[in-house]
Amino acid sequence: MSEPTPAFSRREFLRSGALLAASTVLPAFCFRAHAAAAFELPPLPYAEGALDPVISARTLSFHYGKHHRAYVDNLNKLVAGGEMASQTLEQIILASAGRAERAALFNNAAQVWNHTFYWRSLRAGGGGKPSGALAEAVERDFGGYDALRKELSAAAMGQFGSGWAWLVKDGQALKVVRTANADLPLVHGQQALLTIDVWEHAYYLDYQNRRADYVAAVLDKLINWDFAAENLAAA
Repeated sequence: MSEPTPAFSRREFLRSGALLAASTVLPAFCFRAHAAAAFELPPLPYAEGALDPVISARTLSFHYGKHHRAYVDNLNKLVAGGEMASQTLEQIILASAGRAERAALFNNAAQVWNHTFYWRSLRAGGGGKPSGALAEAVERDFGGYDALRKELSAAAMGQFGSGWAWLVKDGQALKVVRTANADLPLVHGQQALLTIDVWEHAYYLDYQNRRADYVAAVLDKLINWDFAAENLAAA
């Protein structure tokens, strides 16, 4: 497993346009229609109660409605009137990554990106195993689904403190990586396929300190392999 992604099609992520509702698995979510427009909180691709009982509506109301919204609001304050005001979300992330004087900008922009990607990595009735080209790639690079699931679980459990576990395409191979805090595969030249949020606010209301139970339930009941397959096809 690597430590450290452009996740969606880079064409979609760099294209200017209005923030779209999640009607497809490859949404363009934080774009501007014109330079003066502010970033908006992207809509969830499902109702707040849709992931019950694995992730409760109460957790989603805080995680999405409070945490995710705060990142969007903070980002708008940070870019207002500055040189980044007309940039896309991905451009802001890449321009601020690794620059101490822009740490707040990076953290908030990256967390808007990460959370929007995370919501689409989940779906009601998810879990199971990947199929098609994704399943073939998993067999080739991990030796099968069971090995991939073990690596994803280990990455999520092995991340000390806050962070993320990711399935990525790195060059021509699939890998499992983990990132701390707001870090994301995008700035490491990797293409994200799906992610699991392991910040405590993602699971503590439902699971308290039982991160392992949360990770297992997400992998077995919510993970959206169709979304991962679409991202692989777009890579």
